[in-house]
Amino acid sequence: MTGPDPAEPDRAPHGGYARGTPGYRRLTLAMLFAGFSTFSLLYSAQPLLPLFADEFRLSAEAASLAVSLATGPLAVAIIVAGMLSDKLGRRPLMVFAMFGAGLLTTLTGLAPGWNALLALRLLTGIALAGMPAVAMAYVSEEVEPHSVGPAMGLYIAGSAIGGMAGRLGVSLLTELVDWRWGLIGVGLIGLAMAEGFRRLAPPSRRFVPQPMHPGAVLAAGRDLFRDRAMPLLYAEAFLLMGVFVTIYNYVGFRLVAPPFALGHAAIGAIFLLYLLGSGSSTWFGHLAERRGRRLIFWIPTAMLLIGTALTASARLALVVAGIGIVTIGFFGAHSIASSWVGRRARASRGQAAAFYLFFYYMGSSLLGSAGGIAWTGWGWTGVTLYCGALTVVALGIAAKLATVPPLALPAVTPPRPMGAD
Repeated sequence: MTGPDPAEPDRAPHGGYARGTPGYRRLTLAMLFAGFSTFSLLYSAQPLLPLFADEFRLSAEAASLAVSLATGPLAVAIIVAGMLSDKLGRRPLMVFAMFGAGLLTTLTGLAPGWNALLALRLLTGIALAGMPAVAMAYVSEEVEPHSVGPAMGLYIAGSAIGGMAGRLGVSLLTELVDWRWGLIGVGLIGLAMAEGFRRLAPPSRRFVPQPMHPGAVLAAGRDLFRDRAMPLLYAEAFLLMGVFVTIYNYVGFRLVAPPFALGHAAIGAIFLLYLLGSGSSTWFGHLAERRGRRLIFWIPTAMLLIGTALTASARLALVVAGIGIVTIGFFGAHSIASSWVGRRARASRGQAAAFYLFFYYMGSSLLGSAGGIAWTGWGWTGVTLYCGALTVVALGIAAKLATVPPLALPAVTPPRPMGAD
């Protein structure tokens, strides 16, 4: 069934769930669980990098493979997952991804050595591929257009809360017991979130299967890259995620060493700043809906640059403030860009979201690992200059995006502000 269901009064005339209705509330709560699970499982190893470097006698960039070997394969597998979701549907893949990643993270805590740990992290990344791209397509299809931005903002808010809770939980359990119990605990919570999602997420009603043969896939890809905004949004995903992950990957190495010499629990508390990202994703999502994405997108991007500069301070309070501003800016920019992709992709939404997240997670994997070279060679000054340069390029692209006109509106869609897509 692809049109509105008269038995579902909470749907708008075009068939999507409208904000404030019971169906919308169930869907957005399910997406909060999905975002929570995805980021808590994917980045649960991040606060453990200094411990891995010490226990397994690794350099900072080698230890960062515990993150990069999850995000890199995830980036590639997302393309396949997007194609599968266009053919088979969104919800079944998301349920499978969440259960699979939760189980694999639990097993990672039992890994007998470094190579086994990396293998399990790689499999976790592949399993999670069925979640992020499919989630963007699912929301874009099942929610009426004017509520897509806030709905995606809530999903990203869940990502922020999950990223915070997963990292903080691992850090606290590591301080109390060891890092293995930290990973096991996060994996079990991921399994609970998967069950919550399975119970809450409404079945797809507006999904229309798309052909999977290579010609159709290539044609859809060509159409996406012909769009004036899409390649720019993909570049932004690559750059902004690279900056964000680099800051969080290596700040633990800086804070555990003199002059700060913080303990693992204190460093883990830094991830409480993710609460700021949770709020900023929702707030910027609403603001972009009202004022237009083209006019607003540069603001959180500029905040990323300001926050990066503040982390260069020798005062702990300013370092923490800088990380907080980086978090606000990143989640705000990601909220706007991800909903922008969903609005401009009127066909093959699964593939459009998959390409966005391919570049997003490749930024995490490639640029995040490269940030380790900057840390090893030049310390935090090198990390700051590296992230600052990437953000300046992202600001230039944001300026270019501001000149891209919105797509022509379909006749059945109510008017929306200029720049909204």
